[in-house]
Amino acid sequence: MRSEDSTPPSTARPAALEVTDLGFSYGRHTALEGVGFSVHAGEFKVLLGPNGAGKTTLFALITRLYDGRLGRIRVDGTDLRRESLRALARMGVVFQLPTLDLDLTVRQNLLYHAALHGLSRRRALARIHDELERMQMLERRNEKVRHLNGGHRRRVEIARALLHEPKLLLLDEPTVGLDVHSRRDIVEHVHRLSGEQGIAVLWATHLIDEVREGDRVIVLHRGRVQADGTVGEVVAAAGAGNLAGAFDRLTEARPV
Repeated sequence: MRSEDSTPPSTARPAALEVTDLGFSYGRHTALEGVGFSVHAGEFKVLLGPNGAGKTTLFALITRLYDGRLGRIRVDGTDLRRESLRALARMGVVFQLPTLDLDLTVRQNLLYHAALHGLSRRRALARIHDELERMQMLERRNEKVRHLNGGHRRRVEIARALLHEPKLLLLDEPTVGLDVHSRRDIVEHVHRLSGEQGIAVLWATHLIDEVREGDRVIVLHRGRVQADGTVGEVVAAAGAGNLAGAFDRLTEARPV
């Protein structure tokens, strides 16, 4: 395990994700305006915002579900708009809504995803073994997904997102609907994953208790970045006593 002294500052590491002056509107409604931030290798960054803040819209733009015209997104140095396939191949995604096929086994779901990324069957089976073992799901690889509980399904989705060894892992409200124990396990696992494997993580949530003291935090409200920094920096900038207090101040209702 790395000590704090041996961990380089995030700005000294390669940027796995760079978002610059991003904007998006639904008709006359502005969903995002002037959004900019970066996530570096080995960094766990939390996109913290209330429901309706623009988190899911932001993820839709990064994953090219939406085609935005304002601003720029680069993934591991690759411009998302100019080289979409190359950029998308460098990210793994866990969406808010489940996307596994319930009638396939865990192994079948992962094999299908591996094939989409061009992995040979031999390589795919090796990667499936490694990621399911890491997620403590290897013994359940031949079970149909519909027989798994919500927490185990999320573990399979995270394993799936990592099969092609991405530089960036995006998770949009990944613990929604899970019990407290399952939520805690998944938060713990992804933190370890980021630290041990150097994967850049962008974790979107509205839950304060999913943020660790060592995380970096982006507070998003009404489509704008209200704060971006370490937990301590965000708390100090808001003039609050803790992150919960800072979040309340930064997202309180203001005249528009």
